[in-house]
Amino acid sequence: MERFATVTGIAVPMLWANVDTDMIIPVQRLVGSGRQGLGQYGFERFRLDPDGSDNSDFPLNQPAFRGAPILLAGENFGCGSSREGAVWTLMDMGLRCVIAPSFGDIFHNNCFQNGLLPVRLPFDLIRRIAAAMEEGPGNARVSVDLEQQVVVTPWGEAVPFSVDARKREALLSGLDEIAQTLQRAEEIAAWQARDQAMRGWAWDGVALG
Repeated sequence: MERFATVTGIAVPMLWANVDTDMIIPVQRLVGSGRQGLGQYGFERFRLDPDGSDNSDFPLNQPAFRGAPILLAGENFGCGSSREGAVWTLMDMGLRCVIAPSFGDIFHNNCFQNGLLPVRLPFDLIRRIAAAMEEGPGNARVSVDLEQQVVVTPWGEAVPFSVDARKREALLSGLDEIAQTLQRAEEIAAWQARDQAMRGWAWDGVALG
């Protein structure tokens, strides 16, 4: 998993409430595909006009916001189904952080498994950041620092945010849950050996890792 420490750049305002995972990536785009290349299908029902051309009104299509690493979102972002492909899609679009008042629970957890940082901030503040970005998209920037746990606004205010300590350390180190478990492989193997010695019957036919 790609580690996350800090990101500084354009923050694209898309302050829609209840953006679900199907809006981010339609399920049919996930059939038979891996995690690479999904960005081209991100938000496609909104990003593209019926003739397949770019919808110029869609925030991520606007020249000032193309390539933005930060997304400003509305309430309950990432709700709906549990598809991990929604996070893969956002990352393949170049996003590293989503700032919203609240997130769908499973989406929020999936972010930490894939290197995308979800940050919760009050909606009024997000609207102020969005307004600053729209007023000066050529120069305005937002910084997100996971080590210090602050968002630096376009006007220079350092706003603290909270993240679960274990998830924060894992993201700073670039470790998903499997990688975190493998860090304790020797302890796990030692426990397996002890338990097998005491309860051999329970291990019949089980191959030790």
